[in-house]
Amino acid sequence: MLVDKLNELKEEVKLKVDNANDTATLLEIKNEFLSKKGKMSSFMSELKNVPNEEKPAMGNLINEAKKFITNLIENKQKTLQEKELEEKLQSERIDVTLPGYNYHSGSKHPMNIVVDEIIDIFLPLGYSVVEGPEVETDKFNFEYLNIPLDHPARAMQDTFYITPELLLRTQTSGLQARAMQANTLKTPLKIICPGKVYRRDDDDATHSHQFMQIETLVVGKDVSLANLKQTLDLVAKKMFGEKRSIRLRSSYFPFTEPSVEVDVSCACKNKQTCPICKGTGWIEILGAGMVHPNVLKMSGYDPDVYSGYAIGFGVDRITMLKYGFDDIRQLYNNDLRVISQFVKER
Repeated sequence: MLVDKLNELKEEVKLKVDNANDTATLLEIKNEFLSKKGKMSSFMSELKNVPNEEKPAMGNLINEAKKFITNLIENKQKTLQEKELEEKLQSERIDVTLPGYNYHSGSKHPMNIVVDEIIDIFLPLGYSVVEGPEVETDKFNFEYLNIPLDHPARAMQDTFYITPELLLRTQTSGLQARAMQANTLKTPLKIICPGKVYRRDDDDATHSHQFMQIETLVVGKDVSLANLKQTLDLVAKKMFGEKRSIRLRSSYFPFTEPSVEVDVSCACKNKQTCPICKGTGWIEILGAGMVHPNVLKMSGYDPDVYSGYAIGFGVDRITMLKYGFDDIRQLYNNDLRVISQFVKER
């Protein structure tokens, strides 16, 4: 009879569910008995052969059997899921009493460290960081900086020209003109401009075709050479130590007048044998000067009202002095032994 078959089916399901050890097996059992083509569906097909007066009672029995099987599987599924979760938690358990791992973070390149240190000196003084294109126009790289057509810096052996009007910038000084011309109100300016520059040069211990520069510019009323010297003295002491002093030597740059080369006192104890200062007691670190009136005028500033000064840092040279590099190529040859010296422990 149909009732006996239902009871046998329930016993069969109970046995299989009791023996199921994982949810995957339980899913197979569910499909076997409760899917559209499962064994419970066959009972619904046989219901049409039952006399009409018995159909309601038999339908209830089939529904009860289906509910029984469903509850059986759901309860077992809940038990197995809890078991599997517990096993997973145990297998992934972390022993917090074990010693930790010493992870090393990445490190900055020594030149980037120097750039950040210089910027940190100038930011509290009210300077703003300005960046610009490395592919520069001839006007901003030369013309607006008071560099005439016959100046040696224009020669092809000094500059990487892309077209007669485009070139790889030879100095970050072009950002002076860009900043002044962008300042349409012609108000005072205090900017610092870091970046890479390019020149056709031999690669040796002290020269490279690519290097880093930082340019600073101050434009305002009553800005004097005394202000420039005070700033230079502050920078030297912040970069190399409070006991260092500076020396200014007259020089020439087309975009400044007067112009100076700036030396910092060497830290050597015996200057006669010092390979860095070569017995002079001084190390050249940068160039500076008062902004040329022509540069101010070409960028829209009245030189009778405004004055200013500019400072140009050679980041590579300062890095070599600060960290004891004896060859500029060590800063560019991708030797991880150089970088690893600047890794900080977390």
